[in-house]
Amino acid sequence: MRIGHFIRHLSLSILLLVISASSFAQIGISVSFGPPPLPIYEQPIIPGDGYIWTPGYWAWDSDFGDYYWVPGTWVLAPQVGYLWTPGYWGWGNGGYFFHEGFWGPTVGFYGGINYGFGYVGTGYQGGRWDGGHFSYNRAVNNVNITEIHNTYNTTVINNNTTVNRVSYTGGTGGIAARPTPAEESLAQQRHIPPVAAQVQHAQMARANPQLRASVNQGKPPIAATARPAEFSGHGVVAAHAAGAPYHPQPNQPNRPNPASQPANSAHASEVQPHQAPPPPNTTASKADQKYQQQQTKLIEKQNQEHQQLQQKQEAEHQRVEQQRANEAQKQQMEQRHQQQTQQMEQRHTQQQQLAPHQPAGRTEERPK
Repeated sequence: MRIGHFIRHLSLSILLLVISASSFAQIGISVSFGPPPLPIYEQPIIPGDGYIWTPGYWAWDSDFGDYYWVPGTWVLAPQVGYLWTPGYWGWGNGGYFFHEGFWGPTVGFYGGINYGFGYVGTGYQGGRWDGGHFSYNRAVNNVNITEIHNTYNTTVINNNTTVNRVSYTGGTGGIAARPTPAEESLAQQRHIPPVAAQVQHAQMARANPQLRASVNQGKPPIAATARPAEFSGHGVVAAHAAGAPYHPQPNQPNRPNPASQPANSAHASEVQPHQAPPPPNTTASKADQKYQQQQTKLIEKQNQEHQQLQQKQEAEHQRVEQQRANEAQKQQMEQRHQQQTQQMEQRHTQQQQLAPHQPAGRTEERPK
């Protein structure tokens, strides 16, 4: 193993001790039923200038087969001009998948979910950047105007107190929303994943049994916090009520089977290439031969995509080392690589599940 390669993996191992892979466990995990409605809660007062509101959301814990609430919180923007696009649950391929939120110069698609406090389903009406400073809309934000003067007041229609509390898109009872071409294009552009404070915030929520939906019945005792990962003190806000009566599914899904679920690999280089099936037997039926040919073609395509991602990630590692990036930049890169790798594995798993199944047995050809 090359020395540089060893050092990179050693650094990653240390990083993963701090940032658990559980923070990304929702990526690639399919849930058979949608999350509970959004609870009703108030926004804690902003802790200082430069903070941007990130709304609370339901996350999934595969270890307990249960949703848990990640409280809304104020987060410092990673750089001037960047806004937060919330994550959302969306229906597809027979289950609900979580699309992680991100930071970028424009707010992208977040499922049409009305998270409130300026996130009305599309865009963001809670504030705007102005001359290097963030201005807050007092109509939807809890701002102390004696301390923060960069504010304005614009009425927002359909705020969080007047709409339904549905927390997912598509499927039974979900929001009917699709991204615009501009939002689809934005999703492909460069953006920043959740910062370290948000990752720690989600980890603490996952570790708190009181935030599980089966325990709080959709009314979490910690609905929002003034700062990330501060789950006690005067800045903590409890939910007033559940968004709607909580009806957990009678049949909880089984815990993920390690043999059938994508692994929590951090880089494409850690993923084993797919093994192609043996060449078709000349004595096999035409149906068997066709199946093997389809499988071979699919696996070749997946391994090619795997190789391309691995090369891309290796090139980025070399570039970051040459540029002598700081730890925060390296951390963001590692998070991004882990997301890319797990999304690739999930996509490959779905492709295998949707591929034609092998014939049950040999079929005799009819004489012509």
